[in-house]
Amino acid sequence: MFERPRAGERALLVHVTPRGRPEAEEIEEFRELAASAGARIRGLVTAVRMAPDPRYYVGRGKAEEIRERVEAEEAELVIFDHSLTPSQERNLERLLQCRVLDRNGLILDIFAQRARSFEGKLQVELAQLRHLSTRLVRGWTHLERQKGGIGLRGPGETQLETDRRLLARRIDQIRHRLAKVDSQREQGRRARRRAEVATVSLVGYTNAGKSTLFNRLTHAHVYARDQLFATLDPTLRRLRLPEGEELVLADTVGFISRLPHELVAAFRSTLQETVEAALLLHVIDAANPRHAEQKAEVEAVLSQIGAGGVPRIDVYNKIDLLEGGEAEPAIERDEKERVVRVRCSAVAGRGLDLLLGALQERFHQPHVRRCVRLEAEEGRLKALLHEKGQVLQCRDLKDGGCEIEVAFTQAALARLQKKEPELARRLRIEESLPKPG
Repeated sequence: MFERPRAGERALLVHVTPRGRPEAEEIEEFRELAASAGARIRGLVTAVRMAPDPRYYVGRGKAEEIRERVEAEEAELVIFDHSLTPSQERNLERLLQCRVLDRNGLILDIFAQRARSFEGKLQVELAQLRHLSTRLVRGWTHLERQKGGIGLRGPGETQLETDRRLLARRIDQIRHRLAKVDSQREQGRRARRRAEVATVSLVGYTNAGKSTLFNRLTHAHVYARDQLFATLDPTLRRLRLPEGEELVLADTVGFISRLPHELVAAFRSTLQETVEAALLLHVIDAANPRHAEQKAEVEAVLSQIGAGGVPRIDVYNKIDLLEGGEAEPAIERDEKERVVRVRCSAVAGRGLDLLLGALQERFHQPHVRRCVRLEAEEGRLKALLHEKGQVLQCRDLKDGGCEIEVAFTQAALARLQKKEPELARRLRIEESLPKPG
């Protein structure tokens, strides 16, 4: 029986296509996935096969070719860009005499490395355990799975049954902890609904630029790098629109083609922010030749988690990498004059005013105007008015005070009345202040 190695990063990649030559973009994404996991890529083997072989996924001849490449490249790991059954992994490991990892296992490994928050780590562990529960039949060389032979038969639990029981217990523990975290998230969502603050969720293919756009719009400092799955943990920040309305912007985990089912199930509580959002901003890498396919993959996952009917605006990002008319910021509308598409560049900051304007159109609320006189020592209240409303005019007075005209949404005015009732009582309805001078 083959003893599975526990370490090794020198990897040989295997990509199988059902017909013709494999697309360069697919292979490049596969290479990026392997590199994101920390693999040192020693080579690539491609194959054409209409249907997977039940034993090796590839045919016997191609499996022998892979074995020869493993020996020549001194590879410690073979990664398939496809989902393998447990028996296929086991058979390949026996033949190749090295570890074999499929696409699902590779993505799970990347998620395990990138998770930072308590919730994110729990979600990744849950996905890994669900994946592992189907693969307990392999790797046991230090003991037999069952006792057998004369004098050795008898009652008792097999090692395989013990592991299944331990796995099931740990999965239940993680589900219980995640249920508590989900309850806390639901409390936050209820509070935002009571305050009438809408949530806008950023979704999209991994490395489409969601976190960079998030940082640009909210002035946050979320980790953003030109790599797959640079950030996993969801982040919420307030976003103030040009006319004073406030939204909550949510940055979520990126999607990818053939996303493991275990991950979608494990991250369902996190993705609930997407399901309950008032609007989705679907960030698309306009410079990627496969952006239409990537968009379709994201749409499929959104439908899978129940967010297929949430209104959305397509945000075509990275136009700074394009040429001609497509490189210019623009807004596109449907037959009802609603914004359905925005072209921008989060890195260069171009077109973000158009995106904010589109959000302003979508979430416009009637405003009320109020005026108030503040003394010179009331700087804190002046800052509060700037924070809660849209200051239309500020006139300095000779005694050092000022008169301020502010526009509030009804919701913002209600929040101000609750937080600063004395200031709210001093607000008065007036015509616009006379212009200074």
